[in-house]
Amino acid sequence: QVQLVESGGGSVQAGGSLRLSCAGSGYITSSDCVGWFRQAPGREREGIATIYTPDGRTFYADSVKGRFTISHDNAKSTLYLQINSLKPEDTAIYYCAARPDLGPFGCSGGYSGLTRSEHEFSYWGQGTQVTVSS
Repeated sequence: QVQLVESGGGSVQAGGSLRLSCAGSGYITSSDCVGWFRQAPGREREGIATIYTPDGRTFYADSVKGRFTISHDNAKSTLYLQINSLKPEDTAIYYCAARPDLGPFGCSGGYSGLTRSEHEFSYWGQGTQVTVSS
């Protein structure tokens, strides 16, 4: 059974930083596309960053470009999200997701765009809460 477990969330003040981790029981290493999504209160879950693991290409939603960095460690089968310059609007539950056989076009968001790419992913973690106060 696939298990993705996020950690690293918490409560921070605006301007602060967090590093989220997602331990993947081997599925981070074996999946072609892994990524981070978030769901703010009252809003739909949206894609924010993905990485196409065969060549390391990364893709970001416009709302997080320049502030968020996605990376992965194959040896540890772990996915990371470095979040800098946090804003109150970043408050959300953050999820990691994986898809074993998704190509780079799909990993970038495909025709729907990255923010609406939830349907592309097969495996999900339970989420970690990030709360940013002003």
